[in-house]
Formats: sequence, structure tokens, C-alpha cells
Amino acid sequence: MPESGPRAENAPWLTYYPAGGPHDVPVPDAPLTALLDDAAEAFDRRTALVFFGRRTRYGALRRAVDRFAAGLRDLGVSPGDRVALVLPNCPQFVVAFYAVLRIGAVAVPVGPRLGERELRHLLADSGAVAAVVVENALPRVRPVLRHTALKHVISTSLAEALPLPTRLALRLPLARSRAARKRFSPGVPRGTDTIPWHEVARHAPGGGEPAPGAPGDLAVLQYTGGTTGPPKGVMLTHRNLLANAHQVEAWHAPLRGRRETLLAVLPFTHAYGLTLGLGAAILGGARTVLVPTPDTGGLLRAARRWKPTLLHATPPVFEDLLARPPRELEALRTLRGCVSGALRLSPETVTRFGEVVGRTCLVEGYGLTEAAPVVLVNPLNANARPGTVGIPLPGTEVRVAREDDPAADAAPGEAGELLVRGPQVFAGYWNDPAATAARLRDGWLMTGDIAVMSPDGFVTLIDRRVDVIDVAGTPVFPSEIERVLCEHPAVREAAVIGVPDPAKRGLGQVVRAVVVMRGGHAVSRGALMEHCAARLPPYKVPTLMEFRGASLPRGEVGKMLRRELREPPTR
Repeated sequence: MPESGPRAENAPWLTYYPAGGPHDVPVPDAPLTALLDDAAEAFDRRTALVFFGRRTRYGALRRAVDRFAAGLRDLGVSPGDRVALVLPNCPQFVVAFYAVLRIGAVAVPVGPRLGERELRHLLADSGAVAAVVVENALPRVRPVLRHTALKHVISTSLAEALPLPTRLALRLPLARSRAARKRFSPGVPRGTDTIPWHEVARHAPGGGEPAPGAPGDLAVLQYTGGTTGPPKGVMLTHRNLLANAHQVEAWHAPLRGRRETLLAVLPFTHAYGLTLGLGAAILGGARTVLVPTPDTGGLLRAARRWKPTLLHATPPVFEDLLARPPRELEALRTLRGCVSGALRLSPETVTRFGEVVGRTCLVEGYGLTEAAPVVLVNPLNANARPGTVGIPLPGTEVRVAREDDPAADAAPGEAGELLVRGPQVFAGYWNDPAATAARLRDGWLMTGDIAVMSPDGFVTLIDRRVDVIDVAGTPVFPSEIERVLCEHPAVREAAVIGVPDPAKRGLGQVVRAVVVMRGGHAVSRGALMEHCAARLPPYKVPTLMEFRGASLPRGEVGKMLRRELREPPTR
């Protein structure tokens, strides 16, 4: 039976739900693969995927999934086994993902751009027995194989998914073709013992019925971005992912007057991209235009051809788009729904994007891997409040708890830890019961994020709890100081952390800022200190300041990795 959603008297945000939108979402008692099966039945000849002009229909997609699932079974992959997907957004990712679930195995999405150290950790920690790897990631995967449980490595290239004329053009002995071959099919490195994709993908279904996972079974082992520590394996069940797909789809449904086209920019190796691109989009029978890299020129070319209605991305993508010439941005005027996540979205970006598109369509949302991942979204209408991350999705409860007593609610407008409850909340951390117990308490997910909720239910994020600086017993939020630093015209980006007071004055911690300057600009420490002192109380003004020539460390979708900055400042 579906879980009941929040009651109206405890959920003031329900007032702002889209007209006709549900307050709760029944979650089918089915595996995640039911999304594709239902879509193939309803939209057999409708285009499901577009990749550089090559179209794949829903019926053909399901047949490709069944063939690849048969190939995996012939390799000996069994229910419960983990299969790593080291791939960008491409048709092979979609096929392999659903094929893994079709046989009751567990998908482990892995970013293809990760370095050897990160790949070794994820592949070894997950215990993956097979991996599907894009060719240009093989040189980094091969050296770590002996540290893993991998028995099979299946190699593929983006060229295999291109339209036939494009594949033929790649063979031409021209400079342009050579450059394209390097991008789409660099070739399998020598000494790499792999199984070609086509050898697995051509199997005829048979040998007994597949055994897709039950709703409560593990479907995806999704690793966190490592913003607060080493990446942890988040166990997401079929029900978690199916629930979030239905919640997101219900949020978009009131917009609909026709079929949607999604520009899939967010990587499927991130929970945000996975749920939106492989869950909600398929549930709604959308046409998904696969974008392997977030190149703004390529994005706009795809927008001109396919006329997208949905584009979900991170703030840097929207900001980079706005930096293009106005005539190019006309391709975005078909957009009707854009949700930004992962990083703070400035109200100025919202306003400028609305002017370009000709309507209010860009809003901010919030999620975390442990919630599969979407929790909060602004209404996709005039009720949206720039600067906030919105209100809970249907069937989701949130509360802001007092930091000194998680059982008690903070007063409206008072900062506290954001807690979440709903069918999308994860089953726990992989092989880490202690960390699971610390995050799941009495049915609530402790997000670790400090937030404020307005009396009518809109949430504003402040900072990660682990990043809050304790200066003589007074909490200091790094994001406030970072915003002040970035207001200086010479500063391109800044990160603020707390470090032990070097002078041992009993302050506990002091504020340390790491700053990257804009090209062609220069400013002294003293000038930046004065800039901060004019806008902040003395205890928030950085005591230590370091200048860096390169960009600050960020994760796969752009989140600041403050943990990597918690080193003594260089002198």
C-alpha cells in the first residue's frame, strides 16, 4: 500500500501546489523496470532517445535492454551482483542500466572522468563483478583491476551509437574525421582484455525469464560526491527510485499540453540526472536528447534542432548559456520547465533566463543522493521564490529541527537541520551501519544541511552542518562570507572554512578564506579584509586568506569540495 503523505495542517506548503497537482503520489508495487515496460507498451513507436541525431524508439529500446540482459546473464551476472557503468550520457548507459535491473542485479553509476584513485575506491568498495566502460576511460580503469572483484569489462565507444552516415564519415582520411574519431572512438588501449559491447548486446533473450528486483530490493548503489568526506555508497531501492520518478513527474504534469522533450545534460552517474533522465522522463513518455558533455555550443545546437521543453541542470550551465550571443539563445524559447540544483542559484540568473525564454521557467530545487535525490522544488509558476529551494514534492515531509534537540522543531525563520521523510529516502549506506544509524533516526533522514523554513513552507538553505564554523561558541556560516567576497569585482570564486585558531586565543576556530581572482585583476589581502570588514561583523572577517591561481576543487556537478581545503594555508 502507498504511504500517506503529509497532512494539510502540518504542511502549509500545500497551498502553493500547482493547480490540479496531487498532494500525494501512490507508488506502484513494482520494480523500476516497469517504467520502461509500461512506456514501451504505451508508446512503442515513439522516440525515446536521441543521440547526435540517431533516434531510438521505446519499443526498440526495450528489445535492446532484453538482449543486453541476456548477454549479462550468459556472462554469469546474477541477481544481487553489482555492475559498474563507467559511461557518459549515451544510449549504452540507458540500455545497460535497465538490463542490469532486468536480471535483478545492482547498477553502480561511475563518472567516466574520475581519476584512478576514485575509480579504484568505487569499483573495489562496491564489489562490482562486471563493468561497462567507455573506451576513453579504459586507461584509468585497467590499472585498478587487480584491486577489484571485476571478472568482466565490457568496452564501448560513443561512435557505436552514432547515426550510420556519421559513423561512415568517421572513416574518411580527413583531419576533421580524425578529430571526431579521437572524440567518439579513441580505440581500446593495447593490453586491455575487454569484451566488445556488440558481443554482449547481440544476445537473443532466452534461457528462462529474467528476475527483476522486488520493490524493496537494492537497485542502485549510488556514491556520494565526496563533498564532506570519502564517497559513500548510498543504497537506493527500486521503490526509492520509482517513488521519486512519480513525484517529479507529478510536479511537471500540470505544465503539460503536449509531449515533453528533455535535454539530458545532467550526468546519469549523478542521482539528479539518473532520476530525471532515466526515471521521470521515461515515466512521462518523453523524448530524451542525450548530451554526453555540457558544452554550451552543443547544447544550443541540440536545442535548435529538437526544441526542448525541459532542461534540468546546475547553475554554471545556465550562467554559461546566458553568456552566449542573444541570437543563439532564441533556441531556448521552447523551454517551459527548468530546475536548477546542486549549487546555489542566484535570483539574477533566474530573472535574466526568464527574459531570454520569455516566461518564468527556471526555478531552484534541492535534493541529496540519500533521497533518490529530489526533495524540494519551487513551483513552476508565479509562486516560485528565487533564493529559496522551494517546497516539498508530493508525498514528502520536511521539518527544520533545532540543532540542540533534533526531536524539536525550530521556530519559523530559525535556522536548524533539515529533516526529510518520504518513500524516496534511502535504505542505508553500503557496508556502513554506523553511518546509516547516524543519518536515519525515527524514520527521518538527517540531511546535514542547515536551513530556514518560512511560515508558509518555503525552505532556504544556508550551509552544510559540517561546514559551520565555531568562532568562540558563535556559529558562522561560510556561504555568507563567500557571497561577500565574491561581491568584490576582482574575485572570481571563494571558499571559506574553519581552522583551529593559530594564536590559541580560546576562539576555537577562525575563518580562513581561499580566493581565486578574475583574469587581469589583482587585489591585496588588506583590501579584501577591508571589503569584508565593511560588510561583516568582526568575528566573521577572515583571519587567514590564501590566493590560488587555479579554480577551487569541485565535484562532478560543481559542488565545492571544502574538505580538500582543510589544510594549513600555504605560505
